Amino acid sequence: MDIEKTAGTSQYLSGYPSLAAFIATDRDQTTAIFKRFRRLGARHLLHVQSHLAELQAELDVLDREDFEGNLDMKQCSRNWKRFCDVATYDDRQRKKRDLGSEIGHSLKQYREALFYESRLASLPHPTKRTLEAFRYNFFNFHGGNPYPTLGGNSTTLFDDEDDLVALLGEDRDPLTAFLQDRCARLFKSGATHNNIMYAPDRRFARVVTFLSILNAAALLVGAIVSLYAITSPKTKLGIVALFTALFASNVGVLTNARRAELFAATAAYAAVLVVFVSGPLGGETGTRGQG
Repeated sequence: MDIEKTAGTSQYLSGYPSLAAFIATDRDQTTAIFKRFRRLGARHLLHVQSHLAELQAELDVLDREDFEGNLDMKQCSRNWKRFCDVATYDDRQRKKRDLGSEIGHSLKQYREALFYESRLASLPHPTKRTLEAFRYNFFNFHGGNPYPTLGGNSTTLFDDEDDLVALLGEDRDPLTAFLQDRCARLFKSGATHNNIMYAPDRRFARVVTFLSILNAAALLVGAIVSLYAITSPKTKLGIVALFTALFASNVGVLTNARRAELFAATAAYAAVLVVFVSGPLGGETGTRGQG
């Protein structure tokens, strides 16, 4: 999304209805931006963690008492049926049973919180451009008299950029990021919402795909034509090195390829050029000269 200076109208009551409608109008779902509450999440984990530490200490005390007790009490630590039977009339074993239930509940809560926090940590931050459009709508700049859509303590929900999360991350390669950040107006659709322009991701994807195909074809065909036209072996080696470096640079700069993928793609590209040079087509000119 991007900001565009055109007239916009609001169809929903300002507040939760209008903000929800704004989020829902984005077909790419990039405006599904919410607060992480990282500080609260960390504090909750610390609280439950400390609570479990106290429960574990209590259980250890009861275990030591059983260790120093008679044989009947020791049997409760190795025979579940005996433990349940004794817990019906013995206060210590009953406390131990209730403590075990509390530990199970707290441990489940703690591990679920850990799991959700780990999942939340993997979600991306909203892009700068999308967040700018979101804040433009949230603070109602389109009306000429800015005010936050939500009141009370919710007015600062979206102030801390580092504490925000986008539910649907934008997997942007550098070329897509450049087009979205610098050329978004060229891809806008006809619809606007409160002066905010919508540029569908599929339009960027089509252009990026076309440019990528064109770039890949140019690197391959350009290298083959150059190698076919040149007869000097040393010059051919230089051409192979040059185009291999250009290919690696293109893959590294214009895509999200990892290092291993970059090495694999570059090796495959170089292998194609080497095969062409060593084959009959690549050596045709030199063969004619010897004849």
